[in-house]
Amino acid sequence: MLAKDLISEIVPALKTSDTGADALNWMEVFRVSHLPIVNNKVFLGLISDADIYDLNAVDEPLGNHKLSLIVPYVFEHQHIYEVIEIAARLKLTIVPVLSEEQEYMGVITQNDLLIRFSELIAAQTPGGIIEIEVGPRDYALSEISRIVEDSNAKILSLYVSQKQGDEQLKITIKLNRVDISSVENAFVRYGYNIRSTYVGEPRVDDTTRRNFESLMKYLSI
Repeated sequence: MLAKDLISEIVPALKTSDTGADALNWMEVFRVSHLPIVNNKVFLGLISDADIYDLNAVDEPLGNHKLSLIVPYVFEHQHIYEVIEIAARLKLTIVPVLSEEQEYMGVITQNDLLIRFSELIAAQTPGGIIEIEVGPRDYALSEISRIVEDSNAKILSLYVSQKQGDEQLKITIKLNRVDISSVENAFVRYGYNIRSTYVGEPRVDDTTRRNFESLMKYLSI
């Protein structure tokens, strides 16, 4: 899933002739805290609501001010994981996307990023979730897949995380079955440490949102 496939079709870009009040109105409409400023197809940078309030002149064109804009962006060919990384690291509500020629193409919103990421990890597909913990030397994807498939289940998504300073790997596995007791028992038989299990639901719910926010925090470490 690439950045060019995630671009919002509705969030506008600001011009230097737009006022701070214009920018704040658009931010409120689209529930974001940042908007891009673009001159023709040249991306000048992101402005935040905090930047605008600091100007103390919301009715003046943005171009009348000496702005110190941050200039974060991803290229159209970059993967969604890279988009998540920059959004998490810089705490952005939108991520600008540029073409290979460095022309502005649009932005990816945090909400759209959440929805598309949920598709990537099969969050909307019914199924259970198992979190296991292993040492780096004991991690073998082939063995994990075999244990799951021998229990008449399939892996819909899997991701590995490791907290800073922690030697253990946490492996989160989304399965195609709601009843995951046989898979859980199989992991226990093979000596795996099961941290937790969850019963999945076929929708993007609060659990999915919390998992996404946890991943964003992990990537920002």
